[in-house]
Amino acid sequence: MIFCKKCILPNTRPNLVIESDGVCNACKSHNQNKHINWKLRKKEFLKIIKKFKSKNNYDCLIPVSGGKDSTWQVVTLLKYGLKPLAITYKSPARTSIGEQNLKNLKKLGVDHIDFEINPNVEAEFMLQALKKKGSTSIPMHFAIYNTPLRIALKLNIPLIVYGENSAKEYGGNKKDSNKKKVDYDWLSKFGCTNDTEIDYWYSKKLKEKDLTLFKRPPENILKKNKITPIFLGYFFKYDPVSTYSIAKKYGFKNYKTSKKTGLYDFADIDCDFISIHHWLKWYKFGFTREMDNLSIEIRNNRITRDEAIKKIKKDKPPKEDIKKFCNFTKIPISKFIKISETYRNRNIWKKKKGKWILPSFIKN
Repeated sequence: MIFCKKCILPNTRPNLVIESDGVCNACKSHNQNKHINWKLRKKEFLKIIKKFKSKNNYDCLIPVSGGKDSTWQVVTLLKYGLKPLAITYKSPARTSIGEQNLKNLKKLGVDHIDFEINPNVEAEFMLQALKKKGSTSIPMHFAIYNTPLRIALKLNIPLIVYGENSAKEYGGNKKDSNKKKVDYDWLSKFGCTNDTEIDYWYSKKLKEKDLTLFKRPPENILKKNKITPIFLGYFFKYDPVSTYSIAKKYGFKNYKTSKKTGLYDFADIDCDFISIHHWLKWYKFGFTREMDNLSIEIRNNRITRDEAIKKIKKDKPPKEDIKKFCNFTKIPISKFIKISETYRNRNIWKKKKGKWILPSFIKN
């Protein structure tokens, strides 16, 4: 494992490249923020929304979850006079605080669709995703990115507004990091579906008609109907601490006594299964959600690299959330552990005196 000299992320992280000077592409992308003319970007945003404003329909569609960024998106679009329709993929493990924040978001003044997948189909899909790709969140990401496209087509809403561009925040080439639109090329690289399209998952238990809403509409149909998905984070400087600060002013609640996963007590709190997604990264890539968060803090000059390294802790398995997942998918916990173990990356993990260790980790 090779770690970035500026942040604390390793080259094992998907899409993160540590360049010849020892600095990763995510850090370099963040460094470009100070060279961006944000006033000009705002003017560009105003031109776009003027183009899409409708007299008798929704102006835009916003995929929301009940997280801090969802509130930030809604607040921003309402501020500029848009009438949005909010749509949520309802996780089978939505938390009580996620439900509270979603109710608060609706009270800000938006119509809302809460879309829930057939739980039998979703449980099977999540189990197959764990078995075949070592990632329980693949169904969620298919739903988050593709359901809004289908709903936008059905209701003739040409503008879809997503939050941040993950290629910019967590590692991607310059072209992908600077994209303002969510196109098919970006989705294939950063849509978190492990390089699969929905037809890869068709089986006797997961028929095509069961997975209709996970399926992405053909690109030519989207272009013909002028469906335009954009990143709000392209037009307004994105920082999770800043979006939380804005969301908090409008009633968003965080975890006051504990965190779901990672460093922040205001992120990844709307779904119990998200901790499993991040836990499996520890097996596959040797880094944690906390290291993602600490790297963001380094880039925003709120902490030094040395301070961040000292803060790194051993990642503990989210036992209660794993138990919930196993209950939902109807498998014993022992089977979950056995499957997870098959995804342990033997290129970085080594056994020493009967224990798994990371010899080249950033910290002893």
